[in-house]
This record gives sequence, structure tokens and C-alpha cells, in this order.
Amino acid sequence: MGRGAPLGPCLLRAALLLALCPAAGSTWMWLGIAAAGGPEKPGCASPPLSRRQQDLCEQKPELMPAIREGARLGLQECRSQFRHERWDCRSPPAARRGTAGPAALGQQLSSGTKETAFISAVTAAGLVHSVTRSCSAGNMTECSCDVTLRHGGSASEGWHWGGCSDDIHYGMSFSRKFLDVPFKNVTGKSGSGLVAMNLHNNEAGRQAVVKLMSVDCRCHGVSGSCAVKTCWKTMSSFEKIGRFLKDKYENSIQISDRLKKKLRRKEKSQRKIPIGKEDLLYVNKSPNYCVEDQKLGIPGTQGRECNRTSQGPEGCNLLCCGRGYNTHVVRHVERCECKFVWCCYVRCRRCETMTDVHTCK
Repeated sequence: MGRGAPLGPCLLRAALLLALCPAAGSTWMWLGIAAAGGPEKPGCASPPLSRRQQDLCEQKPELMPAIREGARLGLQECRSQFRHERWDCRSPPAARRGTAGPAALGQQLSSGTKETAFISAVTAAGLVHSVTRSCSAGNMTECSCDVTLRHGGSASEGWHWGGCSDDIHYGMSFSRKFLDVPFKNVTGKSGSGLVAMNLHNNEAGRQAVVKLMSVDCRCHGVSGSCAVKTCWKTMSSFEKIGRFLKDKYENSIQISDRLKKKLRRKEKSQRKIPIGKEDLLYVNKSPNYCVEDQKLGIPGTQGRECNRTSQGPEGCNLLCCGRGYNTHVVRHVERCECKFVWCCYVRCRRCETMTDVHTCK
């Protein structure tokens, strides 16, 4: 590009996103990679955090372990939900080996696809989940159990609130402060829909945690009669939250890149259909993720293990994108048919099994 040449629409969109939503460029989610065994980035001055996030961290340093755990939870669940699909929520191998991990993840976050939507939602949910758990465990001075549920119940039904209900309100509030950047004066600009999309998907992830909260009870009474029950509210397992968000991903909605007064569906014929707060939104259609592209943060499917007999996304036909697959035999050796011999040792046979393993070409 020559000096003075105008910026293209893609560069304008990226510049706007990084200016208004810096977490997408130098992403806090890199803390999750570090927590899972990647390069460690300790403390509030960690490069993945924006200046605003660093300030929040310095005000509440005791929350740093929960922030790191929230990122780890989100990325781990993302990889679990997509482990059989072409896009498996991982960076290209070269990025995982070196220091380009945050950059590769940031490029995926700025692409505006359905996958971007899922990452934003599941990591925002992870932050709510981990901060709330930290409150309930007594690791925080500003929050603990939900005090609003310490009294009341139903005497006629034989139960009352007690125990330690998860204080979801504090976790939601902190997640919004930490992740959401207010934006103004971008209505109608190219890329404004992308910024609004990220904020909406963050909130959709948080709403998933709230929607799936459940009530647990413990019985009290003579001989286990359950005459009285003590009940408390608790968050669902993060695996259940991940499955809920994966279903929302499968039914995600494409929106216009230009933000008017509110978010609009891309298809004009569907614009009268309201967009729900739990829906996941995307701006750009996804690539096929078949071939590695380090610039776009796409690892490709070459070398991925596939299932030769499956017709699902993990099947060799779909996962390998029609390129075919290689088959090699893996030899497993293990102890088997173990018996206790009097006295006193265990005698086992040495068993060998041969398994066919198929990997994409």
C-alpha cells in the first residue's frame, strides 16, 4: 500500500475493533492458555490485558487467579465442544510452539464469525463462573454467598433457604466491567456491527450461566424422613453451560456490519424477527477451516485423527475436506487377565492389540 493510500474496509473494521474493544487484539484469554501450561504471564501487568483491565486487576489483585481460571475454563470448554470438528478452537501449530499464540487467537476473535461469537460467549461465561465460585469459596473480601437468599422459603412445602447460594450478581457485574468496553459515535460506520456483536455475545454467555442455575436441597428429619429441606441456588457445571452455548452457536444469527439504532439481521426479510439476549450473533460467514492459515489463525485439518465409519463432523469424509486419509496401525501393549496368587502376588498376562488409526492427508 503506497503512502497516503486509503484504508480498505477490512483494515478500517480491524482498526475500529482494536480501538473500541482492545481485548480482542491483545486478548486476556491468553491467560487461559498460560493457566493450561503455556508460557506464564504473571501479575496485573501481563501483556494480554488492556490498560483498563490492568487497572481493574490492580484494584482487585485477589481476583487474578479467578480471571486466569475463567479464561482457562472457557478455552477448555471451547476445545471440548469442537474437538470433533474442522475448527477445534486451537491456534495453528506454529503459534502454539512460539509466542504468536495471543496474536493468532486475537485474529480469530476479530474475524466476526460464528466461532468468534462462541469464543466471546464461552469465555465471558467462564469468567462469571470462576469469579462466582471464588466468592462462594470465601476467597474474596467483597463477596461471599448470596445474602438475599438466607431467609425465606415455604413452610407449607417444608423447605427454607440456607447453605451457601452462589452470588451470581457479583460475578456478572465484574465480568461486564472487565470485558465490556462502552462505545459511542460509531453508528453507521463500517465495523460498528462487529463491536456491538462482541458486546452482545459477551452478555449472551453471561445469561447462559444465569439461565442454567439450579436449586439443590438437603433433607433433614428423623430417620431420613426429609420433613424439612434446606435449599440453595448453585451454578450448573460448566460442561452443561458449554453444551447450551454450542446449541446457540448452531443456531446463531448473522447481523448487518453497519449498526443502526439497534442490531439488525443481515437478511432483510427476517428483520422483524426479534433478536434474543441469549442468541449468538455473527457478522461474517466462516471459512471452511480445511487448510492451515497462520495469518488468519486457522490450524487446518491435516494430521487430525478421524473416524472412517462416522457420517458426523468427525468422519474422515467431512473432517478431511475430501483430501482423503492415511491409515496406520498402532500397537498397544498392556497387562491383562490378572489373577491373585496365594500368597502374595498378582500374575498377569501381557496382551497386545492392534488398532487402525486414520489421519487426514
